[in-house]
Amino acid sequence: MTTPMERLKEKITKEVLWMYILRLLKDRPMYAYELKNKIRENFGFEPATVSSYVVLYKLEHDGYVTSEWQESETGRPSRKYYKLTEKGEKLLEEGIKFIEELLEKLK
Repeated sequence: MTTPMERLKEKITKEVLWMYILRLLKDRPMYAYELKNKIRENFGFEPATVSSYVVLYKLEHDGYVTSEWQESETGRPSRKYYKLTEKGEKLLEEGIKFIEELLEKLK
């Protein structure tokens, strides 16, 4: 049985994975595996690999990110880099504003 705090952490991380992805893409384009590692480094949790891909697919489908294949100069396989769109930046701003307003109400 999980505690209320464990459920809160689950909901505020994995359930809104899109916000963490958009925030990282605001800095620069990244590929999916890189995003997964940056989420762990910057936000302290590690989403399942498949979850990252599913969220990226949905974000791209809805126009919040775009993607582009880039050839590797070192002979490695090509990588699909994701880039934040203007629509995605607006969504991120709205999400952050919502959370900030909610935090103010909770305080």
